Amino acid sequence: MQTATAPLPTPGTPWVGNKRAQRSKLFDSFFSKSTFLASWGTVALLLWIALEVGYAALPAMRQFGFGFIIGTQWDPTSDQYGALPLIYGTLVSAGLALLIATPLGVAIAIFLTEDYLPLKLRSFCKFLVELLAAIPSVIYGLWGIYVVIPITTPLGNWLNAHFGWIPLFSTHSSGPGFLPAAFVLAIMILPTIAALSSSSLKTTPMNLKEGAAALGATRWDVILQISLPIAASGIIGAAVLALGRAMGETMALAMLIGNNTQISPSIFAPANTIASLLANSFGEATGLEVAALMYLSFILMALTLGINAVAEVILDRTGASTRHL
Repeated sequence: MQTATAPLPTPGTPWVGNKRAQRSKLFDSFFSKSTFLASWGTVALLLWIALEVGYAALPAMRQFGFGFIIGTQWDPTSDQYGALPLIYGTLVSAGLALLIATPLGVAIAIFLTEDYLPLKLRSFCKFLVELLAAIPSVIYGLWGIYVVIPITTPLGNWLNAHFGWIPLFSTHSSGPGFLPAAFVLAIMILPTIAALSSSSLKTTPMNLKEGAAALGATRWDVILQISLPIAASGIIGAAVLALGRAMGETMALAMLIGNNTQISPSIFAPANTIASLLANSFGEATGLEVAALMYLSFILMALTLGINAVAEVILDRTGASTRHL
């Protein structure tokens, strides 16, 4: 019985396999160099943006120096600029939103990773949570004006009437302020916390869960004593990333926070943030005010970059710790 054999290449004829190998090597080399250029191009773009913003802020930096950061007055008519109330408003509004969104985000992550629902329904719920990130910021702002403020205003007035001696409730609620802005901002950062927390919870080794269940642990024992401690670093990293996202939010906060450059300990007081002031004032700014606004932009960029860098370090350590389990 004869067997078919592939014809041998004649001398001097290039083998097809060699051509494919050469093409593969060329493609690999091109892909490697392209990704290298893209990664360093991103770094170069970031440095370029920082240099451009810093250069535009130089007149304000020279005139106000470090005093700009601790100054409390923002008066374009007299060219007096201080960033402290704006930094305070940015950090407080983002911090309040984080306090509201983190427990909700972790609860949603547990609900979506612990098989409380069938797979199709769980996927649908995950899609709905992720869909929150696709809603435009201005829609959140309008929803906050017509829904959240009418709820928080009587609540704030009641708390002020009964617990006004507490600094957090020391002012009446006149509508826009920290609390309605924080509620809306919490919903906006909820998908970030829920998605990253869910990814961290999924890294819990299944053998640990099964071993705990075999020893008689309930589902909530496994969640509270095994899954959450293992995923804690990832959850913290998710919260820090969400904090950076909240600090840069613009339109919704410009519509809800009140745009008042005064420092107040009350969560019902109107305030202002760096991003919302930039959105409201940059179009009409002239002279030194432009440099002051660019100085604010530089401060906001430094804050968000620092927070995101901390979050990346936490997430990297989380990945390293889970790989050693």
